[in-house]
Amino acid sequence: MGFPLIGETGHWLLQGSGFQSSRREKYGNVFKTHLLGRPLIRVTGAENVRKILMGEHHLVSTEWPRSTRMLLGPNTVSNSIGDIHRNKRKVFSKIFSHEALESYLPKIQLVIQDTLRAWSSHPEAINVYQEAQKLTFRMAIRVLLGFSIPEEDLGHLFEVYQQFVENVFSLPVDLPFSGYRRGIQARQILQKGLEKAIREKLQCTQGKDYSDALDLLIESSKEHGKEMTMQELKDGTLELIFAAYATTASASTSLIMQLLKHPTVLEKLREELRAHGILHSGGCPCEGTLRLDMLSGLRYLDCVIKEVMRLFTPISGGYRTVLQTFELDGFQIPKGWSVMYSIRDTQDTAPVFKDVNVFDPDRFSQARSEDKDGRFHYLPFGGGVRTCLGKHLAKLFLKVLAVELASTSRFELATRTFPRITLVPVLHPVDGLSVKFFGLDSNQNKILPETEAMLSATV
Repeated sequence: MGFPLIGETGHWLLQGSGFQSSRREKYGNVFKTHLLGRPLIRVTGAENVRKILMGEHHLVSTEWPRSTRMLLGPNTVSNSIGDIHRNKRKVFSKIFSHEALESYLPKIQLVIQDTLRAWSSHPEAINVYQEAQKLTFRMAIRVLLGFSIPEEDLGHLFEVYQQFVENVFSLPVDLPFSGYRRGIQARQILQKGLEKAIREKLQCTQGKDYSDALDLLIESSKEHGKEMTMQELKDGTLELIFAAYATTASASTSLIMQLLKHPTVLEKLREELRAHGILHSGGCPCEGTLRLDMLSGLRYLDCVIKEVMRLFTPISGGYRTVLQTFELDGFQIPKGWSVMYSIRDTQDTAPVFKDVNVFDPDRFSQARSEDKDGRFHYLPFGGGVRTCLGKHLAKLFLKVLAVELASTSRFELATRTFPRITLVPVLHPVDGLSVKFFGLDSNQNKILPETEAMLSATV
């Protein structure tokens, strides 16, 4: 169980994925430890995870670590239980409906296109993980929430939000200079900024060409007979940013890294885009915006995104507290204990996947469908009544990013080797991912003159 108070938290942070695998090899798929200030039972394996996820409300109930609960706030979907949770999911579900995603899509595509142009015009290599965080944060603020925050204020808000996210999973010790205290301070600043943005948005409703997530959230809450308070709106927007920001930035970085590692996958993706008229045979992208039906027809692209989410799931798992003692894998799981079901380790050890450490999108093709033998072997978005509400938005964002990367960008690793991976607060490269992007002329499939000039100057 480790040291007093901190338990094995230090081992967990330092060892990363090695922490879980070493203890699983020694103790099996169900073992106890002590993380983030409390004793905990870690659980791996499809059948074990299935029992936990399907046992919501009668065997287990959600309970994130204290630091996470306090920093995200009491009014969030992730922290609510029972009827409150069910009602909140109904309210929030409208944000991620097919119609809502269709309206977000052109805006998401524009944000990604602008970002890739900026990356390509940069004379030096960029840190992909840091830039992906800025991209997903901008998408959440501008597209999802529709906030018109000035660029300077947006940059400051992003820095504060980074401090907030870095401490969401911290020891819940409220002392000066502790991570938990820094997280609380960041939350207070964010709440003030979000309240100001919400009030300004509610006062200015002219000139809107689509309903953003905050509009839909307010509208949906009224439809369900409960108008949201300002505190609920602030907590709701903070949770939306958190959901759209950290995990999507992680997955975006993993996507770019795998396309760099596997050029044959990138070329096969381009072949599919050509076959569907999204990319001309000469290499230049076609005119016009993407549509949901267009993206849903790209089967290989879907396989690529699924494989990224299998091998590089952004979060390790989910937390529950035990409501009544039950048996799991031959062990008694005592009432009152905390349980963490492991997503990444369950997928890594799932017998349905062949060569689990190999990046192989074709494992999800119709010919193979390795994930068809039981859905709890593959659960990057969780499962049961708490399946991630925003999973379709996350996959949509990743698909648009992949299409734009394949259509308009040439990029290469700027270091000799690929970076190590760490798992906290989400999976990401330890020192970022250093990549040089090159601007392409969409008409001639050549490096743009201004980019070429900057490259020459650098040389």
